Amino acid sequence: MRISLFVTCLADTLFPDVGRATVTLLERLGHRVDFPQAQTCCGQMHVNTGYQRDALPLVRRFVEVFESSDVVVMPSGSCAGSVRHQHAMVARRLGDERLARRAEAVAARTFELSELLTDVLGVDDVGAYYPHRVTYHPTCHSLRVLRVADKPLRLLRNVAGLDLVELPDAEVCCGFGGTFAVKNADTSTAMLADKMRSVLDTRAEVVTAGDSSCLMHIGGGLSRLRAGVRPVHLAEILASTQAGGAAGKEPG
Repeated sequence: MRISLFVTCLADTLFPDVGRATVTLLERLGHRVDFPQAQTCCGQMHVNTGYQRDALPLVRRFVEVFESSDVVVMPSGSCAGSVRHQHAMVARRLGDERLARRAEAVAARTFELSELLTDVLGVDDVGAYYPHRVTYHPTCHSLRVLRVADKPLRLLRNVAGLDLVELPDAEVCCGFGGTFAVKNADTSTAMLADKMRSVLDTRAEVVTAGDSSCLMHIGGGLSRLRAGVRPVHLAEILASTQAGGAAGKEPG
């Protein structure tokens, strides 16, 4: 099976260790991962802010780049949600039915990392080792759009050495929401304060999630408090082994 990595804009520009960890993990499980060099943004930001016509070329590029892949994986619930629930819609609304059908076919083979591991590869225990007290934040797109449910938690519960602590009010948004945090800064900051309080109440060393965007938001707030809690992407935890050391550079 040919697994192609869509690295996401944030991993490409700010958090490359997340992309590397995704590849390391999948290769350790015995799979070959390729990285199509022609990939660009999935267009989610454009769609979410009302620029659907500007997103159309990005949808077309994504389809052309990944159409030959058996499976597409991405370490992001929000980007996976965009591919699965926005790409065909954008193409159809702008009158390109052929592209919409092609986008639907690619979307059916596109998965967020925890979905790929549990649903496609049938793995709950990836052989990871991460000796830290960890709490998990379920990001809005993974929870409400993809409905990954407890898949990330199932993976975390099987990580050797990891002390998983339940996050109070876990399903409450952290307040990032992409451009929401810019357009509604005061509301976003208030939501972040509530999320940080929940994280701190767990006394965790690490807060993890499946989206670098939410971790950037939460981690930024925690760093300003000098709270000592590190944001680490789910992929980095799952890629960690006793032999290779623990991953987790701030922010993840």
